Amino acid sequence: MSWDFSTDPDFQEQLDWMNEFVQREIWPLETIWRELDDDGLREAMAPLQEQVRARNLWAAHLPPELGGQGMGQVRLGLMHEILGTSPIAPLAFGNAAPDSGNSEILALAGTPEQKERWLHPLLAGDLRSAFSMTEPNTAGSDPTQLSTRAVRDGEEWVIDGLKWFSSNGSIADFLIVMAVTDPDARPYQRASMFIVPRETPGLEILRDVPTMEHPGEHFGGYGGHAEIRYDSVRVGPDALLGSVGEGFVIAQHRLGPGRIHHCMRLIGMAERALEKMCKRALGRVAFGKRIADRTVTLERIADARILIDQARLLTLDAAWRMDTVGNKSAAKQIAMIKVAAPNMALQVLDWAIQAHGAGGVSDDFGLAYTWAHARTLRLADGPDEVHRNQIAKMELGEQTSVVEALAKARQR
Repeated sequence: MSWDFSTDPDFQEQLDWMNEFVQREIWPLETIWRELDDDGLREAMAPLQEQVRARNLWAAHLPPELGGQGMGQVRLGLMHEILGTSPIAPLAFGNAAPDSGNSEILALAGTPEQKERWLHPLLAGDLRSAFSMTEPNTAGSDPTQLSTRAVRDGEEWVIDGLKWFSSNGSIADFLIVMAVTDPDARPYQRASMFIVPRETPGLEILRDVPTMEHPGEHFGGYGGHAEIRYDSVRVGPDALLGSVGEGFVIAQHRLGPGRIHHCMRLIGMAERALEKMCKRALGRVAFGKRIADRTVTLERIADARILIDQARLLTLDAAWRMDTVGNKSAAKQIAMIKVAAPNMALQVLDWAIQAHGAGGVSDDFGLAYTWAHARTLRLADGPDEVHRNQIAKMELGEQTSVVEALAKARQR
């Protein structure tokens, strides 16, 4: 197998521009973005988004017919590493979660009418969206247990249930809701997806769940992680995304690329943390010596570099496989990076926090918030335990096939 992660000169120029643009224009906004409401953040981002559009880098994850660039996962991964250095950079590039994943769902499963009403305004930045799947009373790691129901009543669907961690739900213009449409069907054919406008009667935002990442109920122009009650919420037949029972299939199409993007952003977070750690170590003196001259610090810097580069190569390998042999054939590699990248980032961030002392756990250096964000990604898109089980089962299957093939060869 021959890996190829190279980029042509024109694309490398785009990456260089992105790197300089993010550091010059977006990093300075980090000092104020958490004080801005949704309208204020949109206003601050609007001129930056115009510059991104002028470079043809807006919503690059989508196909060309929808305004994207039709880039493969390797190129997108390299872009997302740059965007991962700032929590607000994805907003400037039209690929912030959950809007980016929802745009992929609409592009994949939406009708022309759904795309006209929801996707195009979403891509233009005129609408915000949320993805409403996780429930407080069922295990998020096992979506076959979903209990929210959508029952057909004539031409309409009636949705009842309780969701939470519907990120951006409190500020979204519409939500994509996963609900069980046939409880007696096979486990992965029980649920369907629906577009539900925010103002639909019966949709009630109960609260934004405070977390260590978003401790307040509203955080820096982002909606929080909404807990939502759906009480006899009625939607028409035009709300159904795809066909009845295709909810899990559609979700899986979204999750594979999303995991690549998450992992490359984690690598960007870790790179910036390592940079901060090195600067701090070179400039801080304790007990008559620079921190950088202490053996323990040197070892941590070296280990951080090794861990980051390992995670990057593993993630680019998964992206390359997706580009060359498809998502299904890259399933094991995608699961591997989903375990490796968050744990790598957490370790590098922990060392960076330690190098900053008390300042590391403050908001002054951005490390504490980034650590909390990285920690959530050990749960988002499936917890470590689920991915490890998947990896091990696939490995056992592959090893069993090899053993059986060798046994048959010996019998000949």
